[in-house]
Amino acid sequence: MTTIAAAAPAHTAVEERDITFRRVIWRIVPFVTLIWFLAWVDRVNVGFAKLTMMSDLQWSDAVYGAGAGIFFIGYFIFEVPSNLALQKFGARKTIMRITIGWGITCVLMAWVQTATQFYVLRFLMGAFEAGLQPGVILYLTYWLPTHRRGKALGIFVSASAVSLVVGSPLAAYIMELSQGLGGFKGWQWLFVIEGIPSIVAGAAAYFLLTDRPRDAHWLSPREKEHVETELAAEDQALGPREHSFFASLRSARMWALIMVFFCIIAGNATLVYYGPSLVKEVGFTDIKTLGWVMGGIYCCGWLGMLLNGYLSDRNKEVRIHTAVAAAIGALGLLLAAYFLGEKSAAGVVFALALSSAGTMGAIPVFWQLPGRFLSGSAIVVGLAVINSVANLAGYFSPQLLGYLKTTTGQYGKGLTTIAIVELMATLMIFMFIGKTARVGK
Repeated sequence: MTTIAAAAPAHTAVEERDITFRRVIWRIVPFVTLIWFLAWVDRVNVGFAKLTMMSDLQWSDAVYGAGAGIFFIGYFIFEVPSNLALQKFGARKTIMRITIGWGITCVLMAWVQTATQFYVLRFLMGAFEAGLQPGVILYLTYWLPTHRRGKALGIFVSASAVSLVVGSPLAAYIMELSQGLGGFKGWQWLFVIEGIPSIVAGAAAYFLLTDRPRDAHWLSPREKEHVETELAAEDQALGPREHSFFASLRSARMWALIMVFFCIIAGNATLVYYGPSLVKEVGFTDIKTLGWVMGGIYCCGWLGMLLNGYLSDRNKEVRIHTAVAAAIGALGLLLAAYFLGEKSAAGVVFALALSSAGTMGAIPVFWQLPGRFLSGSAIVVGLAVINSVANLAGYFSPQLLGYLKTTTGQYGKGLTTIAIVELMATLMIFMFIGKTARVGK
């Protein structure tokens, strides 16, 4: 009798903590996921606008590639300051500033007439959005221990793929149905209609987000204790980690993480900014049809994120799951280059779907790696540095593809080059990321 009575409270305490963390997840994760969804809709709608904007404004692929890529220069410059601002001023003010800023910039894209205006606004888009992804990843560490954070992070990151699945046909229909309305082109309405929800969501962030568990009026004192206790226990269980960011820069592992993500982003930026153009190249000229095709391709990316995240959690392993996914992404790009040469529409769609599943599937699993090696100020700045430096690939790969398309008249050489770059991610993981990069309770 004594044993049974003693065991009951322990079981109840575990259930109480589970209920607390489910409440935390439902309060935070859906909203930050919506914010990330809107960020991607506004970031990549230029890929669909390109289909008619370039002919209207008489721009070349090189101009478009430079404008698509310069987004990541602003991203690179402002990402670390943005993460430091989140730590100092809190998540709700920082996310509000980020979201309203890029929403306004997206709307202003409707009035672009010159290449210079295009470059400036794309730079500002990147500057405003800088810090959102690593900022949210950091923000989740304030609320959830690792063994509760993996699925939450997977849901958040997968919003980028969902935005492409939904956003592709949505962009096509907006452009088709709004063409000529009020004297605006369809691509102009695309920027206006998709920018306004971000402005509204940014204003809502100030009221819906809470900076830290201790500030959460929606948690009871007992629930706050649950959160703080688990976070403290995890910090102790993980043991010594690098707290100094500058010390972490002397580690080959830190630079390996940066370069691995750089190579993955090179493939991802190619899919995002040139996917519609590659599909159009093999005969899908109707914008609405093209939108549905791209939606299907990006749906494979979303499924790749969910499947790879599930397998990684089940196997409690991230290194091999990231490496294999990146290799599949690279193979897809190589096949896309081959099928473009063969003028095979089915082959190109299959190849892009394969690349999407692999490339996008690698991203959420990759983000489980840095927290295994960094903590304190090192992870605050480290997450931002990894993301900002790696995202420079988003500047170089569209430029490279645009330049080679302009000079050679085909996409094949550019796709092959970027496929090789993405394959380097797999090789560097096996060479520089240790087998100890495992996850678990």
